[in-house]
Amino acid sequence: MSELPDVEVYCEALEQRVAGRELVRVRLRSPFLLRSVRPPLSEAEGRTVVSVHRVGKRVVFVLEGELFLAIHLMVAGRFRWAGPSAKVPGRVGLAAFDFGYGTLLLTEAGSKRRAAMHLVAGEDGLAALDRGGLEVLHAGPEEFRARLKAENHTLKRALIDPRLFSGIGNAYSDEILHRARLSPMRWTSRLSDEQVDRLYEASVAVLTEWTDRLRAQAGGRFPTKVTAFREGMAVHGRYREACPVCDAPVQRIVYAENECNYCARCQTGGRLLADRALSRLLKKDWPRTVEELEERLGAGVGDPAG
Repeated sequence: MSELPDVEVYCEALEQRVAGRELVRVRLRSPFLLRSVRPPLSEAEGRTVVSVHRVGKRVVFVLEGELFLAIHLMVAGRFRWAGPSAKVPGRVGLAAFDFGYGTLLLTEAGSKRRAAMHLVAGEDGLAALDRGGLEVLHAGPEEFRARLKAENHTLKRALIDPRLFSGIGNAYSDEILHRARLSPMRWTSRLSDEQVDRLYEASVAVLTEWTDRLRAQAGGRFPTKVTAFREGMAVHGRYREACPVCDAPVQRIVYAENECNYCARCQTGGRLLADRALSRLLKKDWPRTVEELEERLGAGVGDPAG
C-alpha cells in the first residue's frame, strides 16, 4: 500500500504538472473505481486544478468551485504520466485524466480492484473521507504521546491504524519500530515515557528520511518505482536477510495478507515472536531466541520460522 512518503512525492509531482491546468476529461474504464455518486463525475470535467495534496493515504485534487477528487491507491494502485489522450492500459487500467498537454493514467495490478475514487463537494465532504489520524510530521511529542496512549493496542496495530496515525502502513511501521528498537507486539499501555519519546523520534526520522530519499530518486521526473519493498530498508521485506545494525537474520510474522518484519536481537531482546500458524504446528519445537534459531540452522535443521 502506498504510504506517506510515496503519496507525498506523488502529490508534489502532480502539483508541478497539473496545478493551474484544466481537467478536460475523465475516462473511467473500471466502474468499481468510483465510490461516490453525488456530485456526478462529469462535474469535475472542465474545472481547473487549484492544488494537489495528501489526506491520509489519499491523493486529493482540489478543483475550482470547492470540488475535491480524492483517490486512494490501496495496495496495487499506481499513477503514470503519459502524453496527450494516452490510451488506458488494457488489463490494469482503471481511469485516465486528460489535461490537454498530458494524461494521468491510474492503474492497478492484480485481479482485485481495491483502489477507490471519490468526488465530493465542500470541505465537509472532504473531511468525511479523513479517518482522523495524527499527522506525525506536523505534531509535537506530547500530541504523539496522547494519541498513542488513547487506546491500548500493540505498537504495530497502533501505528497502522488510520484513526490514530495518518499515512503510516505496513512497510514504514516496520522501519519505525526497528529504528525505535521496540517490539511490534508491545502494548502501548506498557510503554515508558522514554520508549514513547524514542518511538516519536523514530517516526519523524523514518518518514522524513524516506520522503527525502524518494524525492531525490524521482529527480523532478514523475515517480515510476512506487513499491512497499525498497532497497535500503532495514527490515521490511528483508526476511532472513541480515539486520543492518546487528547482522542477525530478520524475522517475520505472517497474518492475513500482510506480514510484520522485525529484528529479534534489536527489538525483542533476542526472543522470537511466535507466528500463530507456525507455532501451533511446531509447538515445543518453536525456537525461543535468535541464538537457538541460528544453532538449528547451523545443524542443518530447517528454519522453524518459516
